[in-house]
Amino acid sequence: MTDSRGTVSRRLFVSGMFAALGTVPAAAAGASAGPSARPPGGGAAWESGRRVLRAAPATVSLGGRTVSTWAYDGLLPGPTIRATAGGTVRTRLVNDLPAPTTVHWHGIRIAADMDGAPGLSQRPTQPGGTFDYVFTVPDPGTYFYHSHVGMQSDRGLYGPLIVEDPAEPLEYDQEFTVVLDDWQDGVNGTPDDTLRTLNTTPHDDTLSSHVLGGTSGHVRYPYYLVNGRTADEPTTFVSRPRVRARFRVINAAADTAFRVALGGHRLTITHTDGFPVKPVTVDTVVIGMGERYDFVVTLEAGAFPLMAMAEGKAGRAFAVVRTTPGARTPSPDGAVPELQRRQLAYQDLQARRRDQLRPPSRTVTVTLGWRQGTAGSEWPLNGHLSDDPLRLRVDRGETIRIVMHNDTHMWHPMHLHGHTFQVRTTERGGPRKDTVNVMPYKRISIDVHADNPGEWMFHCHNLYHQEQGMMGLLGYGKPPKRRHVMSH
Repeated sequence: MTDSRGTVSRRLFVSGMFAALGTVPAAAAGASAGPSARPPGGGAAWESGRRVLRAAPATVSLGGRTVSTWAYDGLLPGPTIRATAGGTVRTRLVNDLPAPTTVHWHGIRIAADMDGAPGLSQRPTQPGGTFDYVFTVPDPGTYFYHSHVGMQSDRGLYGPLIVEDPAEPLEYDQEFTVVLDDWQDGVNGTPDDTLRTLNTTPHDDTLSSHVLGGTSGHVRYPYYLVNGRTADEPTTFVSRPRVRARFRVINAAADTAFRVALGGHRLTITHTDGFPVKPVTVDTVVIGMGERYDFVVTLEAGAFPLMAMAEGKAGRAFAVVRTTPGARTPSPDGAVPELQRRQLAYQDLQARRRDQLRPPSRTVTVTLGWRQGTAGSEWPLNGHLSDDPLRLRVDRGETIRIVMHNDTHMWHPMHLHGHTFQVRTTERGGPRKDTVNVMPYKRISIDVHADNPGEWMFHCHNLYHQEQGMMGLLGYGKPPKRRHVMSH
């Protein structure tokens, strides 16, 4: 587990992937040299055509409360990075933290040595060091970036990455980016403190006041945020009546899924995890950790609650959508009937024909499990933890079906690096995604086309499950030397 400074996970870095890997690609082996500009006033800076992204201790306002945390450029969320599909992102990470760190570009089909997977594709950037991320963004859509070291992303180390379509077919007048988060850092200790509590408390015992059991998460957070703000001083999205608005919703939380609705409106879902779907209109959508959904609405006159209920927990994230200046501000404690109406299901979503994957040549089964270990709960894949990872071997050009069987009472938002997959809700249909919720005691099938060689993390995006072992690999061909590989 990590210590209070957010240092590297014992499982992952001492006895696990880093030790087993043997070598790291040369492009990822060390920090790049050269000076970097300090952004004035905590804002984003540019240097020689590169964005400078500075990870450092910061004091941020959540709205009604100021906390000490770690953040990019002193902002919560971090600065929005925008690019155009087919273009290149150039970002220099400057590590002013007291611990090693990386940046993972969540959902991007990226070159392996730019993926920010610590100990697998990149040695973590040390305190005082820098690292240049340079990569092509192949697909338009809504993505985000975050630290992939220990519990760091449960602090403030995350931000939106928006990839625009140069031939955007979706018609809308205005867009808003909505970043959801659960927050405890600087309030109930640190995320590392909570992980220690989980690792020292029997799973079936009564836990401390801010740790709970349940199907959607373990932790009762003191705050739930929209764009870094609590419901006490909420984020306000300003528009006008009859505007067709696109909302890009990102769940950057560590342990919380959110049920999202906009009071007085229905949501037309247009994208999931960056990829377009046949539009479907619903009242509410549940967004798991790491998932993203885009929806469009034609806004009415007034001021409306954008409500994100913490699924299975007594809490809510809240913002206001205002189209009329004098309209009464809605209460964060008010009822939003849409939350109880038609909810989006994966079965409602269909990828465009061009995004359909070919039928798989073979099927493998991955069981998501739980057991009580000597250091607390363990969440294995086919019985293996991240220090001895399950490795699903693929060959370039093939399509495989992965059947995930959740044999636990918790749900697991499973995320695959470097690829998208098609969730098979029917034999030939379903959405393209990179993160999918596998519900308790259920199975779900995903098809993966192996078109991006490398060794890729495949893990639960509940950060506590990830740190307690639920992380394996999708690897091309024979494994690197000195790594034990479980047969499957």
